[in-house]
Amino acid sequence: MVITAALCAVLGLNACADAPPGSAQASPISSTMAAQPDATAPGRVPVGVREVTWHRGNRPLRTLLLFPAVNAPGNPVPCPAPARITPQAGAAPRTGSYPLVLFSHGLHGSPEGYTPAAASWASAGFVVALPAYPFTNGKADPYVRRDMVNQPADAAFVLSKVIALDTTTGDPLAGHINTTRIAAVGHSAGGFTTTGLFRAGHDPRLVAGVVIAGWMAPGRFGGPPARLLFLHADNDKVIPIGDGRAAYDQTPWPKTFVALRGATHAAFMRPDKPGYADMDREVTSFLRRTLQQFDPT
Repeated sequence: MVITAALCAVLGLNACADAPPGSAQASPISSTMAAQPDATAPGRVPVGVREVTWHRGNRPLRTLLLFPAVNAPGNPVPCPAPARITPQAGAAPRTGSYPLVLFSHGLHGSPEGYTPAAASWASAGFVVALPAYPFTNGKADPYVRRDMVNQPADAAFVLSKVIALDTTTGDPLAGHINTTRIAAVGHSAGGFTTTGLFRAGHDPRLVAGVVIAGWMAPGRFGGPPARLLFLHADNDKVIPIGDGRAAYDQTPWPKTFVALRGATHAAFMRPDKPGYADMDREVTSFLRRTLQQFDPT
């Protein structure tokens, strides 16, 4: 996405661009990102959805899988971004192999609550997995907030299960998942979960992460380098923007911080709310740059 200082002011964005590994502070976005092409330019495609449930021990992980699909009723082709795209159950995967993205919900959240945003990314050419964490989702009984510390392991487990589908004979997604480069995205407590995935020993294919209104999980970043994007509303009363910046400051790898001016904690995750278009554009462009460009034609 082409961003200049003037355009940042119009969009209400305040950003620091990618810094070299080990750098404590990034360069101004206008000096490092202005020459980059608009990665959101290609059209969107229809989206299919299916539901699976895996168990990590006694931890059930109901997961929605969104993926580029062949044309289905109600989905125009190409789908304009950032339109509200309705995933179609029973739709067949579109020809091709698509990078994998795992999305983690916030406290009291659900895969369904974040489906509109995730469907936009799937429509841009990604397989998106959305697990419901067993003790922090909106229907959890009991609800256990402190169980967040177990969610990075849950997320890694779900990633391993989705990766396995690509080589599972007879599975609808077999041959349609590009497992060589993977990203993790999360909002609020899901951002906490996302930071926890990038510890020493993480899968080297996990090369990108997006922390949206999140904060740092216990421990330190480690393992193979990854590129991280941090998005945070500057009017966030739930998770102060300073918590997001603290996680950004601890990141030893290439990183970007984008502040959404005037936005609040969660509204910008909904297509009908201010800030959504900016969030969708930033995340989609980042995923395309870090995983691979996608041409739906």
